[in-house]
Amino acid sequence: MAGSGTAHLRSPDEALLRVEELVVEFPVGRTGLKVNAVTNVSLDVLPGETLGLVGESGCGKSTTGKAIMQLPRPKSGKVLFDGADMTQLDGNELRRTRTLMKMIFQDPISSLNPRRKVEDIVAEGLKIWKLGSDEEQNKKVDEAMLAVGLDPALQRGRRPHQFSGGQCQRISIARAVVTDPKLIICDEPVSALDVSVQAQILNLFLDIQARLGIAMLFISHDLAVVRHLTDRIVVMYAGRVVEEGSTEQVCDEPHHPYTRALLLSALEPDPEAEVRAGSATLRENVPEEGCPFVPRCPLAEPECSRMDVVLVETTPGRRSACRRAGLLVGAPPELPVEAGRE
Repeated sequence: MAGSGTAHLRSPDEALLRVEELVVEFPVGRTGLKVNAVTNVSLDVLPGETLGLVGESGCGKSTTGKAIMQLPRPKSGKVLFDGADMTQLDGNELRRTRTLMKMIFQDPISSLNPRRKVEDIVAEGLKIWKLGSDEEQNKKVDEAMLAVGLDPALQRGRRPHQFSGGQCQRISIARAVVTDPKLIICDEPVSALDVSVQAQILNLFLDIQARLGIAMLFISHDLAVVRHLTDRIVVMYAGRVVEEGSTEQVCDEPHHPYTRALLLSALEPDPEAEVRAGSATLRENVPEEGCPFVPRCPLAEPECSRMDVVLVETTPGRRSACRRAGLLVGAPPELPVEAGRE
C-alpha cells in the first residue's frame, strides 16, 4: 500500500507524538460501503518541532488531525502521545490527556461559542479542570490574551461577533495555549483569512513556539505557508503518505511526482510572470490497486499499477513512495522531468 510502513519514524523515546498505521473509514449511507479516508498513515513529532502535513483538498490530512484527537476514533492504528496510546483511553482519562494536546480549527468564527464572552472562552479549560484559583485563572487568561495580541482590559467582556476573523483566530490560539499544552494541531488555521492577516497569524505562531516551545502539527494545502513555518513535511495523497523529509529538502528537491506537481502549481506573486515550463496538469481517478497516483503520474509504468509502493529511503533523511523516485533525485522542482530520463 502506497505510503505504508513505519521505518521512517524516529525512536518512540524521542517522539512526543507517534502515529502508527492510522486507518479511518466512513460509511456511505446505508449501502454498506465505506470510504477509506486515511490508510496506514504514520508520522511523528518531536518536542518543540513543527511538522507540516500537506496535500490537496480531500487527501485526508484534516481527518488525520482529528483522528489523532480521537474525533473520530480511528478504525485501527496507534496514536502514542507523551507515552500513552490515545486509542486505548476513554472518558475522563482521554479528556485529561487532551488538555496537553489542543486543536485550532479552520474557521475561527464558527469554532467559538457566540453566546460566551472572550474571557469565558479562553478560561474554559482552566475552569473545567480546576487549574489554579480564580485569581490565578484570571492571570492566565490575561497572559494568554496578551501573548496573541489582544488587550484583556478592553476585550475580555466582548463576544466573538464583535471581532474580525483574524481576531477570532487569535482568541482560538489563546484558548489553545492557556492550559500549557505540549502539542497543538493546527487545521488550516489561516486559509479562511485575508493574506495580510495570514502573515500576522503565522508570525504569531512562530513567536508562540519560540517562547513556549510547543510542538505543532500544521495542516495546510499551501506549501508557501508550510515552508515558512515548519521543520519537516509529510505529503499526503488519497489518504496515504507519499513523501516525507525536512522542509528545505522536500521543497527544493521533491522526490515524488505529486509533491513536484504541488510545487509547480503554486502561483508566482508576479502578475507579469510567465507560466513556468513544466507546470503540472494532473488527471483524475484513484485506482483500487497499486500506486494511487498512477492515473495522474507522468512517470508511471505498467508495473506501477501492479505493485504496492511503500516509503523507501531515496537519500539520507528522505523517503518517497514512488518506485521511480530515482528519476527525481537531483532534479530541481522547476524543471520538467521526462518519463524516459535515465
